[in-house]
Amino acid sequence: MVFSFSPLRARGFRRVLLGMAATQVLAACTMIPTYHRPHPPLATTWPAYQTTGSATASTKAYDLGWRDFFTDPRLQALITIALRENRDLRSAIASVAEAQGAYDIQHSGLFPKIGATGGPMYQAPSDAAGLSFAPGLDTSSTGTGMARDPFRYYQGGIGFSSYEIDLFGRIRSLTRESAESAFAQIATLRSTMISVVSQVATAYVTWLGDRETLALAETTLANQQDNLRLIEETYRHGEGNLLSVRQAETQVEQSATLRTNAQQKIAQDENLITLLIGAPIPADLPPPRSLGEQTILADLPAGVPSDVLEHRPDIIAAEHNLLAAQADIGAARAAFFPRITLTATDGVSSLQFHKLFTSAATTWGLNPSFQIPIWNWGENSGNLHASKARRDGKIAAYEKTVQGAFREVADALASRKAYLDEKQQADALVTSAGDAYRLARLRFDAGTDSYLTTLDSQRYFLQAQQNQITIAVAKYQNLITIYRALGGGWNEHTAPAVTTATPATSKPA
Repeated sequence: MVFSFSPLRARGFRRVLLGMAATQVLAACTMIPTYHRPHPPLATTWPAYQTTGSATASTKAYDLGWRDFFTDPRLQALITIALRENRDLRSAIASVAEAQGAYDIQHSGLFPKIGATGGPMYQAPSDAAGLSFAPGLDTSSTGTGMARDPFRYYQGGIGFSSYEIDLFGRIRSLTRESAESAFAQIATLRSTMISVVSQVATAYVTWLGDRETLALAETTLANQQDNLRLIEETYRHGEGNLLSVRQAETQVEQSATLRTNAQQKIAQDENLITLLIGAPIPADLPPPRSLGEQTILADLPAGVPSDVLEHRPDIIAAEHNLLAAQADIGAARAAFFPRITLTATDGVSSLQFHKLFTSAATTWGLNPSFQIPIWNWGENSGNLHASKARRDGKIAAYEKTVQGAFREVADALASRKAYLDEKQQADALVTSAGDAYRLARLRFDAGTDSYLTTLDSQRYFLQAQQNQITIAVAKYQNLITIYRALGGGWNEHTAPAVTTATPATSKPA
């Protein structure tokens, strides 16, 4: 049913809407407490021995795109797949959409829900209804005075019902709470993306290290098998001894075990990468670069601690949760004050359908109602105390998140210095162990020393090479940790300048 209202007939309804708009202007304020960001007891600078890179570098870690940080094309392809297929990311995206939908629902409470209604009503009165005197009812055909024609009523209109005028900001506070919760989910999504990028990169570096270990095991095994054949040949000619043969066989078996373990770890690494990217590893990926060619950056600038507050998504999410708790206090405070609700309609009604669209059928209605809390047995005060307690809990959670983030960055920077030192020591150890093995082999070939010395020297050399690979993997994984801990990994490409709005003034998308 379509209705066309003249300006005269709609004047009453427009007055209601204008009055409602003026009331909303008066209700622009809320009872949300003034927000002051907590300041946990933290140092203003990183310890000097933990500082890495230049604190004044033009590009900070949080602005550095992951494609510029991870330069291996194979790793870039894996990260691209992960950002599209990872199930944790899909879940986080769904949570953001849910939070935004909850905000839309709550925000709609600020406005009346206007709808159109219309329809006929037919009713046949009973013999005892006592309606024989009603106008328009035919009673002349009977001597009993009972109505025979059904009762007809036609109506249509537009209006809203049970609209609360937000005089004391209760709905606005709840809307702000929903907005802050949505912001927190967006920050959590960003944190999940950073985590996924770093997890894929860390697993990939582990895979590269295990591949190098496998290559080392295969090379060592091949050399030791050749050496065993020579020793067996010497023994068959009566120039050697059985002990040397058994010792060489032991070396071969140890290298074979190392190769098997490396193969097992590589398979497990690939299974982990498959889980992280959310899809099978494609067969047409670019060939991997070596472990030492994963990035062109030797280090990352740590910047100043305040950068962590502004760019760590977990800290941003914790602050938005705190702001949501602040807004909930405003709604709890507003519950102590009266509520005013309106129901308004503007339309037409008639007992005869052909008169429904005439000016005489115009009708309108306005029904304000008041709800004043007098005695609710402590319900409102209990809600307020509970809201304040939740706010205090969110403050503690925010401060703990900040302290945990600062510790993570400081630990990663401290480990960075240790890994750099260990890398130099591991390189020197490989050089010295290699020389020792070469000299021991020369002495054994010359017959001036037993094979036991050669065996020990080769074992130490192999262990030094394995340790060198382990430290190289840990060193690069530590660089990935610093990148993530400083908020890097959100952007695909490097952004020269990023403007970050503070949570207190942000608006939901």
